[in-house]
Amino acid sequence: MVVLAASIVSKNGKVLVSRQFVDMSRIRIEGLLAAFPKLIGIGKQHTYIETENVRYVYQPIEALYLLLVTNKQSNILDDLETLRLLSKLVPEYAMSLDEEGICQTAFELIFAFDEVISLGHKENVTVAQVKQYCEMESHEEKLHKLLLQNKIDETKRRMKEEASKIDQMKIEKNRGNKGGFMSSMGSGRIESSFSDMSISSGGGGGFGSGSGFGLTNDIDSFASKSKGRQPSSATAPPKGLGMKLGKNQRANQFLESLKAEGEMIVEDAQQSKLSSHIAAAHQPTDPVTLTAEEKLNVTLKRDGGMSNFDVQGQLSLQILNPEDGLIQVQIEAGGNPGVIFKTHPNMNKELFANENILGLRDPSRPFPTGQTGDAGVGLLKWRMQSADESMVPLTINCWPSVSGNETFVSIEYEASSMFDLRNVVISVPLPALREPPSVRQIDGEWR
Repeated sequence: MVVLAASIVSKNGKVLVSRQFVDMSRIRIEGLLAAFPKLIGIGKQHTYIETENVRYVYQPIEALYLLLVTNKQSNILDDLETLRLLSKLVPEYAMSLDEEGICQTAFELIFAFDEVISLGHKENVTVAQVKQYCEMESHEEKLHKLLLQNKIDETKRRMKEEASKIDQMKIEKNRGNKGGFMSSMGSGRIESSFSDMSISSGGGGGFGSGSGFGLTNDIDSFASKSKGRQPSSATAPPKGLGMKLGKNQRANQFLESLKAEGEMIVEDAQQSKLSSHIAAAHQPTDPVTLTAEEKLNVTLKRDGGMSNFDVQGQLSLQILNPEDGLIQVQIEAGGNPGVIFKTHPNMNKELFANENILGLRDPSRPFPTGQTGDAGVGLLKWRMQSADESMVPLTINCWPSVSGNETFVSIEYEASSMFDLRNVVISVPLPALREPPSVRQIDGEWR
């Protein structure tokens, strides 16, 4: 018995998979497979066809034919047994018994055919053995991959250690070059930067007597105290040491090179001052600082209406000195019945419910002091949920329209008259596009 080829062809003669087991040219195997559909008779029950040179042994599999091309001297019983074994293997590997499924698993089918037929002769194997052979699990290969992965992990670990050592050496080198950096930062520089801020009581904290929180301390008095301290020019560090706020030298060199090439560079003169003021403002100078933070989360429906409206706020207190901790905070509620207040567990709830005063349960105990973070100690939280769409500060109206291969989208944003919105940033999610959308008209800036 010699099997020349094992193939899977469609009923109209299209070759999907073919594996040859003897030396034969491509033209010959294509000619043999192309002649097979023409030789199949209609209404015949047998599953083999003999020609002058070869014998076709085939079996229908739905809309396909599983075909063995053998010589005429082979034992047809062995050929039928081989064909029966292959017919059991094809459904095991093919995703579906159609052209697409056979083509997607063509290589897996060829490997399975090689395990059944070797040099044209059938091997004594079963379906389970063929599947085991094709999986090709090897303990040595797993061990080799494990050792290789361990080497890669060890190399990565050493790279991290070396990188951390290099960074540590750079830090030590910078400390050596900038000797006395920390000791040269006296209180005089920080106070001078605060004295330049010229904070006014009208536009500063927002928690003076006008806001109803009952703190009548004037911010100007604390600014004058900082101005009244002794100047630190006598103990100032030598020029070139200490912390400097502003643009670095590399950025200045880059701007100078652009100017030399004729580029128009517009510099913001107030940027360095603003950055210095912002950096200094992170350190509170007032003995008592109240911070109110409020967040609004709204979910609007696509066709109009609102599905979620949630307002959450928090009032925080920060005290620098322990002697200023024995205080109480008077607040004034806005009269909105939908707002629900929650005080800190250490607050006197009866005092707040009757007189709107925030104070500790033990009046002799001061508030926690020190810089306990930017937010301070939370005193009061409030929350409001509503279904009134008129309370939304910003409404969005979106109208997409399709014209040919293009889509035109008009988005309209309308702010409520109750609020004065500033620094509004609207982010529109986009699908994966080859080219960015072209904005033809907009009120404001876009990128």
